[in-house]
Amino acid sequence: MRAIRLYEFGPAGNLRYEEVEDPQAGPGQVRIAVKAAGVHLLDTAVQAGEADGLPFPLPDLPVTPGREVAGIVDQVGEGVDAGWLGRRVVTHLGLVHAGYAELAVREVEALFEVPATLDFGAAVAMVGTGRTALAIHHVGAVTPEDVVLVTAAAGGVGLLLVQAAKAAGATVVGVAGGAAKVARVRAAGADVAVDYSAPGWSGEVSAGLGGRAVTAVFDGVGGRAGREAFELLGFGGRMVLFGWSAGTMTELTTRDLFDRMAEVTVALGPRLVNVPGGLRAMQEKALAEAAAGRLVPAVQGFPLAEAARAHTELLGRGTTGKVVLVPES
Repeated sequence: MRAIRLYEFGPAGNLRYEEVEDPQAGPGQVRIAVKAAGVHLLDTAVQAGEADGLPFPLPDLPVTPGREVAGIVDQVGEGVDAGWLGRRVVTHLGLVHAGYAELAVREVEALFEVPATLDFGAAVAMVGTGRTALAIHHVGAVTPEDVVLVTAAAGGVGLLLVQAAKAAGATVVGVAGGAAKVARVRAAGADVAVDYSAPGWSGEVSAGLGGRAVTAVFDGVGGRAGREAFELLGFGGRMVLFGWSAGTMTELTTRDLFDRMAEVTVALGPRLVNVPGGLRAMQEKALAEAAAGRLVPAVQGFPLAEAARAHTELLGRGTTGKVVLVPES
């Protein structure tokens, strides 16, 4: 099979597209002919060898990156019902890095069937990014009385948070970088959509809200944008932090919290795992919501051979929604 291999940590150019031995399904496993492989910011950190901030140790090299795949079961291992053959499935590979490939293996109990109404790229988006977005939304406890601001609202998590908050009845503000992304956020249902790469964007948000204060912020960007989003938070509001794609965390002090009587929560790690039913329940819900058309993930595809370009554009914020790699047919 063909796969992406990393032999040395460093720039995206270190990702090589080459022939490797086909994996075989072991006892209790199936093999999946991959139709879409998810790309995550964590994968770019693995490629670069940046251990800080990773929720797992750097893998031994060489390695095939990637931890989310969808496709068709083409082989079953010992003890697995042959009825799985030919089924459309999606799975998160856990701590195994092996997704950027034409074939992947996974334990049968970790699979989810992909409904016929859902394409493989969307299934990958929902099994990883979708479950995360729903868990973050759960932590934020959005109500119809809320005015919710989402940073990086054109990203994979951001667009789903916009949709989930809108479905909960809240007034939603989505901020993103550039006119095209702002248009995407508006199309996803945001009541106010603003370009936060433009000077004075926070004033545009206030004007769009007609004087209403933001009551909840979902921030996965950090840095200056996260700080400006916090400044829009009204008295008694809350902020949910789930990342720092800007490269630095949102800086806050206890004085900031006292001045606004604000609540700040970090929705990472245990806060996401310990949602009702656990992550598997969130994965099932995310897939069901997408299959029913209630949540629509944005997906941007790249050929598997162009994984290095996908990483570069993702890091440069040149992508919209969930990035997936697509093997050649």
